[in-house]
Amino acid sequence: MSVVGNPVRRRVELSLRYAVLIVLAIVFLLPLYVMVKTAVSQPEGVTSKTFVWWPADPNWGKFAEIFADERFGQSLVTSAIMAVSMTVGQIIIGALAGYGLARIPNRASKPLLALTVTMLLIPSATTFLPNYLIVSWLGWTETLQGIVVPTLFTAFNVFLFRQFFLSFPKELEEAGKLDGLGYIGTFLRVVLPNSLAFASALTVLGFLGAWNAFLWPLVVAGTGFGALTVQVYLSSFITAQTFDYTGLFAAGFLASIPVLLVFILLQRWLLRGVAETGLGGS
Repeated sequence: MSVVGNPVRRRVELSLRYAVLIVLAIVFLLPLYVMVKTAVSQPEGVTSKTFVWWPADPNWGKFAEIFADERFGQSLVTSAIMAVSMTVGQIIIGALAGYGLARIPNRASKPLLALTVTMLLIPSATTFLPNYLIVSWLGWTETLQGIVVPTLFTAFNVFLFRQFFLSFPKELEEAGKLDGLGYIGTFLRVVLPNSLAFASALTVLGFLGAWNAFLWPLVVAGTGFGALTVQVYLSSFITAQTFDYTGLFAAGFLASIPVLLVFILLQRWLLRGVAETGLGGS
């Protein structure tokens, strides 16, 4: 019975796993289905109380209208530049600062670490106005650098990188120092290449947050064409007088594609980074 029972048990466990994965996949894909369904529905079908799985006469013209809108294309480019710049800057600054706090002996390390932890406890709303006043004083309003530069330092990244580098094998660093490398050389040639999985995990999180940023780009850059982000562009479909649900969901679906592509490309590194660094809990 045991010989026969083991394969049966394995098949049952495998079937249950696939069943759970299918259910979770459906749950996660449900928002995409709702966006596409609403985008191709007629205006009266969106507010109808009668539920239908798919509209009888889907209107795909909304997607063509969104693509034809020059402001949408510009907002995608602006958001891409903003998200990439913010993410790369946050990773570089966070890695350098975290490595310095973890490995470079200095009397200021403990006060700086305490200051970093304190910044994690400060609500972002309290720093919103001071940051805007500084950006305005520099003349960076309605510009891309006004959106990006104040967000390059994140205490969250610095603290996580510091915790990661504390557990980094010292033997690898000592081997680099034996080859005549200093702190910077060791960091660039030994530590950083072996930290790509962890950095990729933070890259996905940082890119997602930067791409979905709304309030700060709206206040700094407004709705002007030069620094219009995709999230601010989406808000233009809802005004005090009109609610263009079909256009909003069509544009929202198209705006979510870059995030999905980034996640798919970095998925393997993301899972590896979570597994290696313990972000998923212990």
